[in-house]
Amino acid sequence: MFSVYILALALVSSLVCVSAGNLELVNDDELLNLIKTEKYVVVLFSKKDCEVCDNYENELIHLREDLVDTLNAWVVKVIQSQLVRLYSPSKEPALVFFRHGVPLLYDGPINDELILHTFSDNKEPVVKELTDETFEHLTQASSGATTGDWFVMFYSTECVDCQRLQARWEAVGAKLKTRMNVARINKGTTGSSTARRFEIYEVPTFMLFRQGKMYRYSIQKYDVNSFVGFAQEWYKNMRPEPVPVPKTPFDDLITMTADYMRENPWLWKLGSTTFGVGILLSILLTIRANRAAKAEPKKKK
Repeated sequence: MFSVYILALALVSSLVCVSAGNLELVNDDELLNLIKTEKYVVVLFSKKDCEVCDNYENELIHLREDLVDTLNAWVVKVIQSQLVRLYSPSKEPALVFFRHGVPLLYDGPINDELILHTFSDNKEPVVKELTDETFEHLTQASSGATTGDWFVMFYSTECVDCQRLQARWEAVGAKLKTRMNVARINKGTTGSSTARRFEIYEVPTFMLFRQGKMYRYSIQKYDVNSFVGFAQEWYKNMRPEPVPVPKTPFDDLITMTADYMRENPWLWKLGSTTFGVGILLSILLTIRANRAAKAEPKKKK
């Protein structure tokens, strides 16, 4: 009986050691449930036979107790996940911090102190959500931006690339939070009027608003360092544009109609055809009326 007790104790001790020496492994379904139900979740997206992934895991193992004590966060890893493409353009390894389901991609060296500082300093989502109603009030873009500089992403709900950019855009916000505001606005719904104001036709589109001028991000790189570099210095190489004032309701209606016709060119064909048929019918009716008038017998005096 005593030997059985010793064996059971040894088994439990070995499991504790394994648990203490490795991050908890979860699958995609379990990860999605954690993201949905837990306030803070730190996830290492890893893969097999990856030395850099192992280095990340070792740092997180050393850091796990601090993350639990400081943030009460879950610290897990997932191997060869199908979800990694939503958060990291380079795939594994990727370290992502979920706050209320909102992802922040860690974009820095493998250093436990820096990782802890980044996550502790960004416990809430950094990127601000703008709408047509709040854009001008918060940014004061056309009046000189007295609320500071604003780096804004125009996105849409249907845009897959926009969804994949969310974790990186939060990382951009984390790196720039002491220098400027980082925000986003939905071109297709709550920010449609603002998008028309700035002639935004495609998503994602990025614009920097600074001291009454705006600078369009035209670099074909969507990594964190490129965004940060543009906002800090590279924008000086772009042509500044004056910030247009908000449109009147009538002007916005005209612009909306023009945009709709541009996005649906078949309406031009339909309109042209309808107009042509209308003209033809008008001509035919006129000819018929003239013939009827000529055929009518003259009345005797």
